[in-house]
Amino acid sequence: MTARQQAHLTVHPLFDIGEIDQRIFGSFVEHMGRCVYSGVFEPAHPTADSAGFRGDVTALVRELGVGLVRYPGGNFVSGYDWRDGVGPVGDRPTRLDLAWRSLEPNTVGIDEFLPWARRNGLEPMMAVNLGTAGPKEAAELVEYCNLAEGTATARERAANGHPTPHAVRTWCLGNEMDGPWQIGHTTAAEYGRRAAEAGKAMRLVDPGIELVACGSSFRHMPTFGAWEDTVAELTLDVADYMSMHAYYDGTADRRDYLASGQRLERFIRDVVATCDAVSARLGSSRRMMISLDEWNVWSSAAASSPVGEGQDHEISHAPRITEDPYQALDAVVLGDLIIGILNHADRVKIGCLSLLVNVSAPILTEPGGGASKQAIFHPFAAAAHTARGRALSTRLTAPAFRTPSHGDVLQVAAAVTHDPATGQAAVFATNRGSEPVELTIDHSAFGAFDLKSAHTLTAADPRSPGDLGLVPLDRIHPGARTSTLLLPPESWTLAEAVTRS
Repeated sequence: MTARQQAHLTVHPLFDIGEIDQRIFGSFVEHMGRCVYSGVFEPAHPTADSAGFRGDVTALVRELGVGLVRYPGGNFVSGYDWRDGVGPVGDRPTRLDLAWRSLEPNTVGIDEFLPWARRNGLEPMMAVNLGTAGPKEAAELVEYCNLAEGTATARERAANGHPTPHAVRTWCLGNEMDGPWQIGHTTAAEYGRRAAEAGKAMRLVDPGIELVACGSSFRHMPTFGAWEDTVAELTLDVADYMSMHAYYDGTADRRDYLASGQRLERFIRDVVATCDAVSARLGSSRRMMISLDEWNVWSSAAASSPVGEGQDHEISHAPRITEDPYQALDAVVLGDLIIGILNHADRVKIGCLSLLVNVSAPILTEPGGGASKQAIFHPFAAAAHTARGRALSTRLTAPAFRTPSHGDVLQVAAAVTHDPATGQAAVFATNRGSEPVELTIDHSAFGAFDLKSAHTLTAADPRSPGDLGLVPLDRIHPGARTSTLLLPPESWTLAEAVTRS
């Protein structure tokens, strides 16, 4: 009989990474495909509220645990005039959106989206157009959203039915400006200067806002690293965050796909190191945080590419773009990515699962019909509702996991969160391998660590994607000093405990 594989995890209440910002459990609404129209917004739907937003979708967003939503793009924002989406809806123009070759009626704009977000407890994260627009337009948008009174722009917002400012705190300085597909694509030096000037103007309107500079569109861009270095140097005085975008392809080799969490952690470390090197070189005490404001897995059920999708269809309104079904394997990998995010809670303060509805999303809708959960809904919701307080630095030993493209990675990944105020703790663990692994958790540094429950999802789950969800883990052995979990093959597990230090 082959000995069971073993992994060992040590947790300690003083092994602290940092406070978990609940904005890491954010999402993203872009005017792309059916994300907005017949996604979050469908006035004729039986569940629609008085503003036209679908009540069934809103309920699922609440269940998902989303706390922040980025808007309105994405590639869309680089050709977008925000003034098209304010004022009387009947007077708004229909435009050709060049990013996704779609007809945009501007029925939904900032005066519709921001109140919807606020009504549902979602912090908005707005992006400004630095592709075909610049600092003047960006500052005017901040003025429209945030200035209480006294200017023509603030009076315009009030006349449009919003006398109280929208009070948007967090702003993206453009989107993916390193990408040749982006309207207004430019060099790092030119983008850095443009972003610094826009940020300066925006802060002169509202000094209390925080700003996100564009990092590389993905890790394998040919300018990656050099782009971050230049942009960080030019924007360090105004930008609080460097953005990261990360998508992992489910149609790749299965073992490479299962190693996605390790790849994300390396990506985060590389961006942090680059930004910190710039701070050191400039003698600055400022440290840029990370805004992972686009991340997801691409469905293992369909070939997908994060760039340029949806541009080969006939021009139409709200076309069906990348509405791929997610499988149980995708849910396991997405859970593993969440572990990577939690393990860098000291620097990753914002995260946006891309997108929220219909387009590579945890929620699917049908016009006039129902709204349903995709497989990736479940690990995100489980983590969003349980990862509280602080992330703890773990000491983990586990067998090696051989991948074709990324060498050896640990077969087990883990993250631990602990809320000292309530005593609640959570252990998140992925088994990336094809054999079970017995995970021993050494929690002897706690006065008590009462392991209450453990739930898991596996890539081999035979249920249909719409029925997937975490199920109780059979093999769980709580103990006074150590506890053990038997992690199924290719699985993601959440264990919850009540502690006393």
